Amino acid sequence: MEKKQVKVGLMGLGTVGTGVLRILEGHQSDLFKQTGLEIVVEKILVQDTSKERNIRINPEWLTTDPYAVLRNPNIDIIIEVMGRTHPTKEYILEALENGKHVVTANKDLVAMHGAEILSKAEEKGCDVFYEASVGGGIPILRALVEGLSSDRIHKMMGIVNGTTNYILTKMSKEGAPYEKVLKEAQELGYAEADPTSDVEGLDAARKMAILSTLGFHVNYHLADVQVRGISKVTAEDIHYGKKLGYEIKLLGIAQNDDGCIEVSVQPTMIHHTHPLASVNGVFNAVYVYGEAVGETMFYGPGAGELPTATAITSDLVTVVKNMKLGVNGRGMVAPYRETILKTSEQIESKFFLRLIVSDQRGVLAEITSLLANSDISIEQIMQQPCGDATKQAEIIIITHMATKANMEKLLRDFSHLKSINEVKSLYRVEGGEEK
Repeated sequence: MEKKQVKVGLMGLGTVGTGVLRILEGHQSDLFKQTGLEIVVEKILVQDTSKERNIRINPEWLTTDPYAVLRNPNIDIIIEVMGRTHPTKEYILEALENGKHVVTANKDLVAMHGAEILSKAEEKGCDVFYEASVGGGIPILRALVEGLSSDRIHKMMGIVNGTTNYILTKMSKEGAPYEKVLKEAQELGYAEADPTSDVEGLDAARKMAILSTLGFHVNYHLADVQVRGISKVTAEDIHYGKKLGYEIKLLGIAQNDDGCIEVSVQPTMIHHTHPLASVNGVFNAVYVYGEAVGETMFYGPGAGELPTATAITSDLVTVVKNMKLGVNGRGMVAPYRETILKTSEQIESKFFLRLIVSDQRGVLAEITSLLANSDISIEQIMQQPCGDATKQAEIIIITHMATKANMEKLLRDFSHLKSINEVKSLYRVEGGEEK
């Protein structure tokens, strides 16, 4: 007899899990028209079955036993919104071993154990989808896997963490110091009590590892992402950046040149004319450079109950459609290219330098001489007195394209120059005219 229902096991009932339930209940008629099947919740894994919740739930659905979900013969699809990597990884592998398809929003799990999970899914002929793990409600992974599958992606730049984007936006618009804005973000619930994962770039690094794996068809490891957070960004950096035509954003940058790859997360000066420069608040955006399609941008809310739940439900619908067609497990393309990392001689960008120097004759000539010796040329330069009695000045430089190796050499040379008291700031620069 033809199947009329698909039964779902939900693992986790926090903010996102509640959002999934809301969509499943409120959009049943639309989901049925799209899939031809009724999607029914069978079991929900929770920590406390007696806890009061802000959504009506059949108490018979609730369980504290993960195996009541994982080994339930009636359940076809597992939706995992628990978070963490352990024991979640073991639960997901158990679900696949039992022939259940998996939809997850767990970026840590996918970034760290994605290859193992996808391998098990391929072995068992199961689907594993994780659209919500990167951009919340932005369908960027589906775009890479399906919409841009015939193109060759050579660069992706993304604002993929809403907390840091909110902080940098407030600092830019109000001139407020980092510590003050971080505290405000915590009070508003945009930042966790321990904000380390967000502000030090770790959350964004996990997302960029996932994007790089899919966009470049390589098995890119999280440990290979070069990461620097925003905690050292100052109001002065933002002020001088604006004067030169730039905004500071925490950008994930993934670039593939002739098969050699670099992936980083770092505060970056991005030219005010670039679309990413105007992505403010808690919004996310990913800018994709394709060989054939050119430049495209995917923009939207990067987190929240319903945006993330929408991405999860979209993946759920895809699994159900695959079930009807009998093609589960065939849509995934495992990484098939060798992962070759760029060296510092191959990584190129423009750079923003902010120097504290002795305010005396000949200093600028010494600095420009060292720049020339490192094969680095100047695109813009600005000098400002420090405004105190120390007889110091600030020199702000934006370079033309230079290699990371040459910049490292320049910084070593600067450390031996007595007239340079401090290299206050160094940022990568994107956008604007490249020469």
